[in-house]
Amino acid sequence: MTEMLTTAVPVPPQTAAPAAPAYDPRLTNEDLAPLRKQSWGSYNIFAFWMSDVHSVGGYVTAGSLFALGLASWQVLAALLIGITIVYFFCNLVAKPSQVTGVPYPVMCRSAFGVRGANIPAIIRGLIAVAWYGIQTFLASAALDVVLVKLFPWLAPYAVAGDYGFLGLSLLGWGSYLLLWVVQACVFWRGMESIRRFIDFCGPAVYVVMFALCGYLIAKAGWSAVDLKLGEVKYTGSASVPVMLGAIALVVSYFSGPMLNFGDFSRYGKSFAAVRRGNLLGLPVNFLLFSLLVVITASLTVPVYGELITDPVATVARIDSTFAIVLGALTFTIATIGINIVANFISPAFDFSHVSPQRISWRAGGMIAAVGSILITPWNLYNNPEVIHYTLEVLGAFIGPLFGVLIADYYLVRKQKVIIDDLFTMSKTGTYWYRKGYNPAAIIATAVGAVVAVVPVLAKDVTGMYTAAQYSWFIGCGIGFAVYCLLATRTRSAVQGVPA
Repeated sequence: MTEMLTTAVPVPPQTAAPAAPAYDPRLTNEDLAPLRKQSWGSYNIFAFWMSDVHSVGGYVTAGSLFALGLASWQVLAALLIGITIVYFFCNLVAKPSQVTGVPYPVMCRSAFGVRGANIPAIIRGLIAVAWYGIQTFLASAALDVVLVKLFPWLAPYAVAGDYGFLGLSLLGWGSYLLLWVVQACVFWRGMESIRRFIDFCGPAVYVVMFALCGYLIAKAGWSAVDLKLGEVKYTGSASVPVMLGAIALVVSYFSGPMLNFGDFSRYGKSFAAVRRGNLLGLPVNFLLFSLLVVITASLTVPVYGELITDPVATVARIDSTFAIVLGALTFTIATIGINIVANFISPAFDFSHVSPQRISWRAGGMIAAVGSILITPWNLYNNPEVIHYTLEVLGAFIGPLFGVLIADYYLVRKQKVIIDDLFTMSKTGTYWYRKGYNPAAIIATAVGAVVAVVPVLAKDVTGMYTAAQYSWFIGCGIGFAVYCLLATRTRSAVQGVPA
């Protein structure tokens, strides 16, 4: 008899339940099967978000919001609204996986079908591969600073034009491959080792950030602290569109890990613990980190005579080899942390989901790691225009996937999931739909993505440039609405919805 799963058992996270006899091997392995042990508490979820925020990318993103030409209180309001939206959406996407104990791609079978779930899995996996490469490059650039400071004779090898190939210097290649191996080793040891690693990363960055901030205050004095990184250009009604853009930027920055947050919430010992961890890690942590960022960045002007928004470049100016090495290494470790949690674990589950018996979780992660080298991410990152489009296209595709998943679980299925049917290829299974695919979910995703990506590709058209900033919201809203309509009122209506 199939069981309606509504609760989860609070026991250790790293163990998955043995596949039930009825589970089709084409749909399961020990990594994708429902967990029977869940023990992550609020601190573990809090540490996950600290690792996600406390990176070079997070530092630069937070600092950029204070340079938009808004008053400080408007930036803080935009930050608070944006991160509260992220907190709310993360709670929504966390519950299905925490309750069922399955990762994001398996949870998608409810909406997309047992075969159709490969569509969101592959989309999310490929996006994660690109950002895995970019984040590894950012971390390697910080490591280059340390190596050149310790060994000045390496400086010539840091110039790609003199010693380098495929657009990266010889030293850069060495740093990149070293961090590539380190990340692979941490990942290979499994989720428990990853949990311990991220438990350390986030707090370590806070120690360095407070120390750096204290050092700059000692140099410049408290009176030099300024919560503006530029002049106020927008006031009154003219500031509203800029604030909305800042809110959208915050949500877009977190859209990737927000979509597959179920890969982590499945380990939570209770949904209440996950929700508390989200509260501490998102609104509370993000606001505190953003304040530290703007204070630190603003103090670089009186101390160094110019605005520096890169934390590694800031610590490189300190007249202490020990401080430079400690600071740069800490931000390197932090970037490794966000890379593993946001861009390594996700494709590991996603690629394993495509062929569970041939691709294990570890094998899926290594596919992502190899792919991150082949795309030469330093060339991608060095082209600001490409990165700009990438962020908006990312939102256009991730938004509909999020909207469909939330609509299916909360509105169509009323938070009811038949766990065993997620792992069966039987034509009588709840999630078989049409040959394993749910037309309603596929159509809703396609429509949402196409409509959301049009403003990104047609920015020269009046009004499109502004609309492109909201690609995630457009895609999410349309995907949500179209799926609700198709799944309840058309011939593609979902059958067998629990009462």
